[in-house]
Amino acid sequence: MRSDSIAIDNKGNGLETALSQTGALAKLCELNPKETLQLQMLTEEMMGMVRSITGEMNGMFWIENKDKAFTLHLSTKTVMDAIKRYQFLSTSTTNRNEAAKGFIGFLRDKFEAAMLAEDNSVYYDSNGMILDEAPEENEWDRYERSILRKLADEIRIGVRGGNVEMEVVKKF
Repeated sequence: MRSDSIAIDNKGNGLETALSQTGALAKLCELNPKETLQLQMLTEEMMGMVRSITGEMNGMFWIENKDKAFTLHLSTKTVMDAIKRYQFLSTSTTNRNEAAKGFIGFLRDKFEAAMLAEDNSVYYDSNGMILDEAPEENEWDRYERSILRKLADEIRIGVRGGNVEMEVVKKF
């Protein structure tokens, strides 16, 4: 079964609809209250993580399930840079780009990564001062990522250009 697609953005529009749809689907699949809460937490943290990485976000959210196996999908576009790419791909279970399939996909992925490294060789702080190196990862709030990794069975991230596809899998 596939749920309706819900438009979401960084202002929180669509979040309540996504959470209520997640709850309704959990009820339809006869999940217990603890499982329902876990599925809703995955939905909320998934959106929070993408919003914290991308800043401005306009995307689509939907859920697919078969029995008690759920895949939460989030698709969005962003202006990609090397840091965002790293933050996304380091969230996935495999730390690999799922969009890099086959030989051509592998080459495209390596080319895009190399181009981002070139574009982001100079970093600026909030006052416009040039930094000697990239901002440390600890500046990014990894709270959402830690909850996702703890609750999800699998996290898949695909990055192609500025398009990000995220899938969170949970089996009850």
